[in-house]
Amino acid sequence: MNAKAARPTISDVAKAAKTGKTSVSRYLNGEQNLLSEDLRLRIEHAIATLDYRPSLMAQGLKRGRTRLIGLIIADITNPYSVNVLSGIEAACREKGFTPLVCNTNNELDREQHYLDLLRSYQVEGIVVNAVGMREEALNRLQQSALPMVLIDRKIPDFACDVVGLDNTQAATTATEHLIQQGFEALLFLSEPLGTVNTRRERLNAFRATLARYPGVVAENAETVLHEAAQIDNALRQFHARHRGMRKAVISANGALTLQVARSLKRIGLHWGSDIGLLGFDELEWAELAGVGITTLKQPTWQIGYAAVEQVVRRIDGTDDTVREQLFSGELIVRGSTSL
Repeated sequence: MNAKAARPTISDVAKAAKTGKTSVSRYLNGEQNLLSEDLRLRIEHAIATLDYRPSLMAQGLKRGRTRLIGLIIADITNPYSVNVLSGIEAACREKGFTPLVCNTNNELDREQHYLDLLRSYQVEGIVVNAVGMREEALNRLQQSALPMVLIDRKIPDFACDVVGLDNTQAATTATEHLIQQGFEALLFLSEPLGTVNTRRERLNAFRATLARYPGVVAENAETVLHEAAQIDNALRQFHARHRGMRKAVISANGALTLQVARSLKRIGLHWGSDIGLLGFDELEWAELAGVGITTLKQPTWQIGYAAVEQVVRRIDGTDDTVREQLFSGELIVRGSTSL
């Protein structure tokens, strides 16, 4: 078996063009006006013949710029994260950066590995989509001196730019919709609150809204995402406690909405007739599930795009005060809240 052919180098190009490496470097760096037309054409021909590809990493390091942005995602399977990634990629492409995507899968060892890896690649900034990320990893991020923007979730006691949903506005809109639809008992269901600001802000807005409607029953429960029996019990007990009343559930995120839908099917309750259902995050299957599931849609693409815009500002040296950029959500009404 033949050994893999070595990649052509700048020296090979110079030799083929019968010139020095300095002239080839000028050509590659856009200083072609300094070269004669004959020399420029010889270099161009040599590059094409050898299929030479300059090392962007080497060029960047030579200039003190890598044009790399690190992206740390806690859970790539989360539909929210996938949609945000689309906006991040578009912004990077437009602004001349390349994203290095690291999916930590909520594993502490992998989180540490990727943080070290991004530093070794000399990324110029980091965008952190911390949905589901644990406290240990978040705390470690604080130690980084790199320009950083957080998406969706803040780090306690850490002054850092954040881009995400206006949770208070969104949860208020969702709760008022259910009240206007005539529901008499509401359950706000979330994963364990911990120090996750998004869950707390949505719950607080839910409670504040219902404080203005003393006739409506307001309850909340916390459940582990993949503990099916726990979710079944929470929904079954809520339904049993308020027999004869019009009941609805608000699910705090898209991943949980899927589990709630599965649970309702297991325990024999139908959204849109037996119980109302409203979920944060738009889901591709929401309009196809039964009579359709009402969702609070986040502008995920715009959130991802804005996060890159802000980290590039920091990379470029802006010393503005820390920004919290919040986007409004949109209520998509379907049959699950039309009892």
